[in-house]
Amino acid sequence: MPAYLVAVDVGTRSARAGVFDASGAMLARAVVPLALVDGPGARAEYASDQIWAAVCSAVQAAVAGSGVAPGAIAGLGFDATCSLVLRDREGAPLDLGGGRDTIAWYDHRAEAEARACTETGHRLIDHLGGTMSPEMQTPKLMWLKARRPALWSRLGYARDLADDLTARATGQAAASACALAAKWPYLPDHGGWQRDFLAGLGMDDLPDRAALPETAAPVDRPIGTLTPGAAAELGLAPGLPVAAGLIDAYAGALGTVGLHPAATSGECLTLIAGTSNCIMAITPRPLFAPGLWGPSRDTVLPGFWTSEGGQSAAGAALEYVLDLWPATGLAARPDHATVLAIIAEALATQGPGFGAGLDVLPDFNGNRSPLSDAAARGVVSGLSLDRSTEGLAALYWRTAVALALGVRQIVEHLHRAGSRADSLAIAGGLARTPLLQQLFADVTGLKVLRSEAEDVVLLGTAIAAATAAGLHPDLPRAARAMARLASVIIPDPARGKAYDRDYRVMLRMQEHRAELAALKE
Repeated sequence: MPAYLVAVDVGTRSARAGVFDASGAMLARAVVPLALVDGPGARAEYASDQIWAAVCSAVQAAVAGSGVAPGAIAGLGFDATCSLVLRDREGAPLDLGGGRDTIAWYDHRAEAEARACTETGHRLIDHLGGTMSPEMQTPKLMWLKARRPALWSRLGYARDLADDLTARATGQAAASACALAAKWPYLPDHGGWQRDFLAGLGMDDLPDRAALPETAAPVDRPIGTLTPGAAAELGLAPGLPVAAGLIDAYAGALGTVGLHPAATSGECLTLIAGTSNCIMAITPRPLFAPGLWGPSRDTVLPGFWTSEGGQSAAGAALEYVLDLWPATGLAARPDHATVLAIIAEALATQGPGFGAGLDVLPDFNGNRSPLSDAAARGVVSGLSLDRSTEGLAALYWRTAVALALGVRQIVEHLHRAGSRADSLAIAGGLARTPLLQQLFADVTGLKVLRSEAEDVVLLGTAIAAATAAGLHPDLPRAARAMARLASVIIPDPARGKAYDRDYRVMLRMQEHRAELAALKE
């Protein structure tokens, strides 16, 4: 009898669910929006109960759309952003305001606390590219303890969002190896929890206060089985094996492992392009490089290491450009598809020189990699008073070019650290357009591998679910069986030379921005 899988991906603004068969084919997909609240001071929050309700709605809709009977589903998996869920000792939401109990992954309220972590010089910092990011969980919890002590005194548990979802599904308060090693002060190769690091920051009570487990749950094994209550809410059968949770970008990396010719040796490089960009390197040995998160062991494939570079605003930067543009003379703000069509026509007639008078640093929410500067901000050089649709398209395109240049800078850092990858698998909403796929190939000089899968992040989570359900013997073999290569995009050397000029300009602009920041100190 055929067996099917349900995969859930909770991104920044929506929960997505997909139904897959054991070969990796997606039969149906459903999307439900999340109620995200952006606040002053670089803050962003959710309510975890609303996230769970969105997950349940998405799963029900996907299963209904697939035509698969709930009894034919063999396994369930979750991935999510590394947002931080806070509950009190009774299990109720720890109210940060307005009923919200979840700090969004990109929230930067804890910049001062992140600097204090960096200043410890602890070996943990070496596994974070030399700098603690305010997007990690330790500084956010330090902020809670110092700035909201009444809430800290009531804290019953703190979890990565993916771990909160698996706990709701199974009743098991486990923490996956993916979340712990990537976002918490947990080093599998140095005894697990780095208690001396926490003690030095006055956070020695964190593991107990946050009810964090002593050991991590392996990513290639089930956390537990679906409880009757959760099954009723999701519209699934109770008793399903539930895979250990994954951070969304790591799920995307798992979803592309099978595309790489060198996947059997663990040498894989993946770009997950969406609201933010994550560049994931999976290697058989640890890579240490400034400005890159990791190396973290066992976070995607057991026994292998993952290093992560990132741009905190990618699709979000392009969305910002659309929102920023004056609407004078336009019937309505053009959407992404309309602007990309204008760009494609302009490139066909003007070549790579389209918009060349504009140069952009797209760090509107800081530079995560490779500069590790959360305080960095975006720069646009060459703006005029042009308010035309073509002017908007030029700025949009040059922002996209800048994002690709930033990916090139991260890839070069990985290569200097020892990565031997010569191809880049690409996934995510920002990478679905052929125009942008070719841009990343031309700018980085790497072959770009495109999956047949419509949603590679969901596929990665389905691969984890299939392994947890015993449909495949392990994650590497599941990844090879369930991922299929659609095409290989070859970089154009002529266009690459034009982007070399842009790359040199970007590096100088970064230097100038640092000089200006120093003058203001």
